[in-house]
Amino acid sequence: MFRVERAALAAALSLVSTAVAWAADKPQVKIQDGKLKGSYSETAKIYAFKGIPYAAPPVGNLRWEPPQPEAKWKGTLEATEFGARCMQARLFEDMVFRDKGPSENCLYLNVWTPSLSNKQKLPVMFWIHGGGFVAGAASEPRQDGENLAKLGVVVVSLNYRLTVFGFFAHPELTQASSHHASGDYGLMDMAAALGWVKKNIKAFGGNPEKVTIFGESAGSWAVSDLMASPVSKDLFAGAIGESGAGFSNTSLAMPTLEESEKADAAFASSINAASVTALRAIPADELLKDSLKPAGGARFTPNIDGYFLPEALPAIYAAGKQAHVPLLAGWNQDEGGTPATSKATMESFAADAQKHYGDKADEFLKLYPAATAEETKTSAAALARDNFIAFATWKWIEAQTATGQAPVYRYLFTHVQPPPNDVRGAYHSAEIEFVFEDLDWKKLDWRESDRQMSALMAGYWTNFAKRGDPNGKGLPNWPQYKASDGYEVMHLDIPPRVIPEEHRDRYLFMEANPAH
Repeated sequence: MFRVERAALAAALSLVSTAVAWAADKPQVKIQDGKLKGSYSETAKIYAFKGIPYAAPPVGNLRWEPPQPEAKWKGTLEATEFGARCMQARLFEDMVFRDKGPSENCLYLNVWTPSLSNKQKLPVMFWIHGGGFVAGAASEPRQDGENLAKLGVVVVSLNYRLTVFGFFAHPELTQASSHHASGDYGLMDMAAALGWVKKNIKAFGGNPEKVTIFGESAGSWAVSDLMASPVSKDLFAGAIGESGAGFSNTSLAMPTLEESEKADAAFASSINAASVTALRAIPADELLKDSLKPAGGARFTPNIDGYFLPEALPAIYAAGKQAHVPLLAGWNQDEGGTPATSKATMESFAADAQKHYGDKADEFLKLYPAATAEETKTSAAALARDNFIAFATWKWIEAQTATGQAPVYRYLFTHVQPPPNDVRGAYHSAEIEFVFEDLDWKKLDWRESDRQMSALMAGYWTNFAKRGDPNGKGLPNWPQYKASDGYEVMHLDIPPRVIPEEHRDRYLFMEANPAH
């Protein structure tokens, strides 16, 4: 049930792949910077090239500079191991890495492909990992591209600069910049990697004109930014966002360049670094450690720098200046926890409503009712989800629906994993291994319904990459998200269900009444 038809696809691709069968055990490709030697899975019939440098190491004087072109190399570069992940601390227990550790020299990407024929023109799926812009890497097993590539796409994933290394703004950096901007270096890394894809992906059987960017959490936020940026918006043909966007309520609003400069300069002062030269002289490990201290008073995220992001995202999308490409986006049912994990009481929830919404508190409590202890916990979990992820993602979807001039598809992921994960509900990031059909990286007693769920999502996602439409043979119909049809949303579970949007009144209230 819901299995994607794969036999014919595999047969067609194998015919093309025979052209490189002579090097199947150590396949080679030639790109603009030099030759690469990768690996081949006889079982999966997929070629993999890992740890490919897409930009120069951002070290020394290149710390806090836009990514620079990688120097060409002589001979053949071994591309069989993941490159180092970008500098980060151990922050999220669910993140498992297969690289050799963090390093400031981390601008590497990976490619999985079913064919090395430059005539194949397979759609490309460009993955951006999550982690709050402070953690994560492309070497995580739950986002391995091998199984997704079996469905006839080329999968690319990348590392990008994080935390203080990727999103540090400073007046001195702004003054030295030809764009009079600073801070969005991690986003610039993504754009540079997309540029690399445009130039080189034909060598891996990919179509540079058929690139779909997709990401989760901070990666999804980045997708909304890449769609808005004049630097990157013409580098892809489709976009998928899983739980996140650069839209928000007031408490999570993206800072301006001036706000970031002020906060980050205060951080520099707190570690007695009087200049950018002094900051660049600090060893990476030490700088990372300093950036994690609460006394630093700064959290490093994208800002409205005036160059990569000329304006706030709502203004860019409202003016129709974003990429006019198909969008598939949504979030998970229990992003902020389940009712069972909520600690809210009737009294505390009512007090918080009064605190944040004042004379609108009664209206708020009609939308998030709290007349009983059980109802309160249900509303509190919903509010936590909405404040954390759902409202921002909803605003992005609405903005693209209004001015995007391309189809939009919205989902709600409600599928719950087997025990012991079932107590967490459909939690934040739970969909990743389903999208990549990488369930077995996690040692759970997976059920047939989980396998069906994974095949369903991988089918929808790859269909979208191929045609800008998730629908295809053997899959339940997923309608476009639009007002004329009642804003229909695909609920991703077994069985999947299409339901008109629920709780639109909540989001309209939050939009009209930002919490204070």
